[in-house]
Amino acid sequence: MGPAAELTSPRSPRVVAARRLARRSFRGKERRFLAEGPQAVREAVAHRTGEGRTLLELFATPEAAERHGELVDDVRAAGVPVHRASPEVVGGISQTVTPQGLVGVCRFLDRPLDEILAARPRLIAVLAHVRDPGNAGTVLRCADAAGADAVILTDASVDLYNPKAVRASVGSLFHLPVAVGVPVERAVAGLAAAGVRVLAADGGGERDLDEELDAGTMGGPTAWVFGNEAWGLPRETRELAEAVVRVPIHGRAESLNLATAAAVCLYASARAQRAPGGCRARGGAAAGRPLER
Repeated sequence: MGPAAELTSPRSPRVVAARRLARRSFRGKERRFLAEGPQAVREAVAHRTGEGRTLLELFATPEAAERHGELVDDVRAAGVPVHRASPEVVGGISQTVTPQGLVGVCRFLDRPLDEILAARPRLIAVLAHVRDPGNAGTVLRCADAAGADAVILTDASVDLYNPKAVRASVGSLFHLPVAVGVPVERAVAGLAAAGVRVLAADGGGERDLDEELDAGTMGGPTAWVFGNEAWGLPRETRELAEAVVRVPIHGRAESLNLATAAAVCLYASARAQRAPGGCRARGGAAAGRPLER
């Protein structure tokens, strides 16, 4: 049997179904989202949820299928349908200015908050009021790099499955458990009940991150709450946290952007947790048990 015919019509039902996943309402209805580029597809094909394999189908231009032949072979070997499609068709599905020729359709992969808390997480990023999808994806990537156990997006934050957020995570979306649509009050209360210290990151915080590190208070299980890119965290959210901590500005910069501040805070906790006496040090308390990826 020869290779499957190339999809050339943007009106093909299969193409229309994929293209409409660019809209949040359809993503929510279908519980599916788009993952673009070889890195996202590589991570997606290796990922599974309780419902089965995360990657459901792949659209690939002939040129991309040849350039990433080994990856496309892996997708086929996993039993995932691969649709050869013209550059115009893939470009219509893609949400980027310069499509990379590979677009996967994936099932939602978020986890319930209770499941995340039951795994006794030690480092968590909570995105409260984060509206920019690029920032949300970048913070998720930072959390992954810092060894966080989970990320929680509140109901006031951007859609995790926004194509810009998925791209900005550079595959990290598939690496660690994520809960979505959680009221910030419920997230903070659940974390506190699970023995996690909740810190709010805010430029106007009364405590200094360096002082917290020097005081030895950062080694235990910790959740960082990050706020809106422009106006930070509202007062009622700051008041939910055990402390409001600012990243010190030693130079003349007015402030740090959200992703940079998140990286500094998460890595500060990661370092303190791995120091002698920290919860990740050998023999340390609250060792936790990771969720299955």
